[in-house]
Amino acid sequence: MVKLSVVIIAFNEEKNIERCLLSVKEVADEIVVLDSGSTDATPAICARYGVKFFNHAFDGHIQQKNRAITFATHPHILSLDADEALDATLIASIKAVKANFKKDGYYMNRLTNYCGHWVKHCGWYPDTKLRLWDSTKGGWTGINPHDKYELFEGDKNTGHLTGDILHYSYYSLQDHYKQVEYFTNISAKAYFEKGKQAPWFKLLLNPIAKFVDHYLLRLGFLDGKAGFLISKISAYATWLKYKKLRHLIAGKGAAK
Repeated sequence: MVKLSVVIIAFNEEKNIERCLLSVKEVADEIVVLDSGSTDATPAICARYGVKFFNHAFDGHIQQKNRAITFATHPHILSLDADEALDATLIASIKAVKANFKKDGYYMNRLTNYCGHWVKHCGWYPDTKLRLWDSTKGGWTGINPHDKYELFEGDKNTGHLTGDILHYSYYSLQDHYKQVEYFTNISAKAYFEKGKQAPWFKLLLNPIAKFVDHYLLRLGFLDGKAGFLISKISAYATWLKYKKLRHLIAGKGAAK
């Protein structure tokens, strides 16, 4: 049976971190939390559960998640965000895999709770993630804040586990808009650094396309009010990202 390190990055997650830690206790041989200077009860909660707790200034989701792996004792890693937890079916699946770890990595579905509603459409489910892997065979990549774990070429023998990661994303609309502001700052900066452009038509067409995709093509209307709000705010986030990118380009990188 392989030893499993559960690795979590955190910042001011007192609402969520205990749920996350409790959900992994049956599968974790150690729990590593890399914090980025929490000022709430996150460190105290982690101390109660005996996790290996470290601190490092936040310099990007991808950078922080790759750094967190370096603190793990075991090469086999289960990576979670602090606002996530394992459901009972996924816990059983991970236990079975630990006894017979045949793949380079394992995908699992993520089910998101939005203001008390479990979202089954809008492109938010199954939201498949590669979260369990042999860390010698891959690394975190992507464009901040949208990180993803990728296996190296030649190490792409993967499986898919039954059960869900339960993602407690937003407790209120204010939380969602706050996250949009934060993520669009990061996205616009990342796009600017990669030399991406923001012609005016993208501010008009891309938000419309985003709403149509989430609400109609991905059946967001079946999630009722939650589906409409998610689709609308996603469209707004697309517009805001390109607006901020235009500002960065106009100011040659200086936010305005």
